[in-house]
Amino acid sequence: MKITTSTDTIKSFGGLNFISAEFDQLKLPELITKQLGERSPLALFSYSDAIKNLWSITFSGGDCAEDLSLNLKSELVNIENLNVCSPDTLLRLQKHLVDDKEIHIGKSGSVNDISKNAKLNELNIDMLLQAKTLKANQFYDLDFDHQFIPCEKYDSKKSYKMKRGYFPGVASIGKEIVFIENRNGNSNVKFKQADTLTEAYKLLASKKIKIDRSRMDCGSFTKEIIETVAENCKRFYIRAQRCGELSNQVKQVKSWKTVRIGFFDVEVCSIDYTPFGGDKTYRYVVSRQKNNTGQMDVFFGDDFTYRAIATNDRTSTDKDVIEYYNQRGATEKIFDEMNNDFGWKNLPFSFLQENTVYMILTAMCRNFYLIILEKISKLVPFVKSNFRLKKFIFRFMTVPFKWIRRGRQKILKLFTDKPYELLV
Repeated sequence: MKITTSTDTIKSFGGLNFISAEFDQLKLPELITKQLGERSPLALFSYSDAIKNLWSITFSGGDCAEDLSLNLKSELVNIENLNVCSPDTLLRLQKHLVDDKEIHIGKSGSVNDISKNAKLNELNIDMLLQAKTLKANQFYDLDFDHQFIPCEKYDSKKSYKMKRGYFPGVASIGKEIVFIENRNGNSNVKFKQADTLTEAYKLLASKKIKIDRSRMDCGSFTKEIIETVAENCKRFYIRAQRCGELSNQVKQVKSWKTVRIGFFDVEVCSIDYTPFGGDKTYRYVVSRQKNNTGQMDVFFGDDFTYRAIATNDRTSTDKDVIEYYNQRGATEKIFDEMNNDFGWKNLPFSFLQENTVYMILTAMCRNFYLIILEKISKLVPFVKSNFRLKKFIFRFMTVPFKWIRRGRQKILKLFTDKPYELLV
């Protein structure tokens, strides 16, 4: 094997030039500056520069700020309209965006740290509106869920899983994340959740985004949360928790209807039930299915698995309610992508509110990725709209390139037979 070398300035991430161009074409620098403010005239880097640097690390397969100096700097300095900063600058500018956390004492005396960032959550919505992913005066469906993220940070606390970490709550519309609240691992997801949801709904309403249906798991099953959700959308679907009174009412049901849900036959019924000892009655869509283990249910004394969905939807069939609720599994995909593709598994900071900034900015990066993926997949045949980030990097980003000048014209030369010219 014979090897020769060349000093030609050929770099690896030619696709990143298209990402940088799309960032500018969407007028995100102007939007970011409008929302986050101008920095000092003496500052070398704007907040827009910092966010573009952070996202460029992600789109280059990096996983930490240090990649700006260790692995990627020689690549990124060749990207058009990318003002490359140092790792310290990138981390410092993220810290500048921190909001104070809330500290609440629970009934048991527990200390609950909750971190929100109104400016960044609003910036995220504004970006989605600017990209026309969301449109004002249209109705959407909203999902909300929490996920435990194990991490050994200075202020992280043990959850019920007996591991230290954070417990962020995420609201999403379709594939896009629209609101993030971060809390410590010891904080019950139900604690102050009604306040969080009120802020999320209020933010969306301020941007004229209307919510038709809301969908949540049993972590949202409290009187206060249900009433908050009911006030801010037309219909809600929340997984109900088991209790003796509800079980006794279900026991009285004599006629169950068998329907096909996915690949299984499921028995279903609807009952009216007034939870929490209150005065508001809701429809409960109850399903049961043989567990095939022979294990008897404690409440019912039979070998069925029972589930119930609380809703104010009085018109949809039992089957439709269950099928719609089951589609919230897409939320699990969002968490999977944020953990494994967009850095939530390796949070960079020591404190809750700093990591909240990082989590919202990387969620914005994912939303931006979905925007450009949809656009690019329609223009070139070698990119598909269902690509995970790693595949997108391998198939689109990693293309050798160099900039050449012809007269006053600067030309991007790509060393590939793929039809990138279709993007121009």
